[in-house]
Amino acid sequence: MTADTGVGKAAPPPGTDAGAERSLGARLAEGVSGGLLRVFLIVVGLFWLVPTIGLLLSSLRTPEDMNESGWWTVFTEPAKLTFTSYEKLLENGDITDSLVNTVLITVPATVLVVVIGSLAGYAFAWMEFPGRDWWFLAVVGLLVVPVQVALIPIAELFGKLGIFGSMVGAILFHVGFGLPFAVFLLRNFFAEIPRELLEAARLDGAGELRLFARVVMPLGGPAIASLGIFQFLWVWNDMLVALIFTDSGSQPITVALQTQVRQFGNNIDVLAPGAFISMVIPLAVFFAFQRQFVSGVMAGAVK
Repeated sequence: MTADTGVGKAAPPPGTDAGAERSLGARLAEGVSGGLLRVFLIVVGLFWLVPTIGLLLSSLRTPEDMNESGWWTVFTEPAKLTFTSYEKLLENGDITDSLVNTVLITVPATVLVVVIGSLAGYAFAWMEFPGRDWWFLAVVGLLVVPVQVALIPIAELFGKLGIFGSMVGAILFHVGFGLPFAVFLLRNFFAEIPRELLEAARLDGAGELRLFARVVMPLGGPAIASLGIFQFLWVWNDMLVALIFTDSGSQPITVALQTQVRQFGNNIDVLAPGAFISMVIPLAVFFAFQRQFVSGVMAGAVK
């Protein structure tokens, strides 16, 4: 039988209860990191959603109601909400055509950047070729080139090629400026794949394309999904490139809404639902790939 001599234990100060003090601190820490913090984040999230909610409710009101009062008055008169504005929106050929044009520009620009960026990222990460590191530094250097610098030279080039003012020109511009970031992101992600896994696939007879399709692509899903979301949001919400490289027959929804704003007093019932649809589609895409996006952003944060 041994006795506890108390060696190495610091005696609590006179008149204090160490257990009670730790319990109070633990309760405070738990309250801050748990309930109070959660309530604060919920309040911030609700405050952040106020413009979106206001736009949605405005799109469900008549022009007369919007001219008379603010959108918050619908909570006292919910019976006045109507889908008339959306019916008029579907009858507006400029808006519906611009929505189709936006999809025709955004989807190819996103797919091309993801496919080409994935192939280039794999090549820079795992393939040996002359000047690989210098070429990668050149690609990274293109990240600092602002879009505004290239607008006039590329507009002149597209004019000579006969694609200025078309969706093809807008797609090529978005692809060209989206690839540096895509290559940089995916190369760094693919470089974290264990070399032993790739060597084992090569020993089984897998070529580079099969290795890329069967091993690298499944493992790089989170990063590829993150890249796809970034590119989709950038192209969908772009207006500067669309204003310069598209004409009246190929303009996306951002340019169409900007054109409608000039006649704000006459078509306010079209602007609100058009703006809400333009906003809700990229939000739906983001939430659809939210899990993959978070995984891709956090990739490499922990070992």
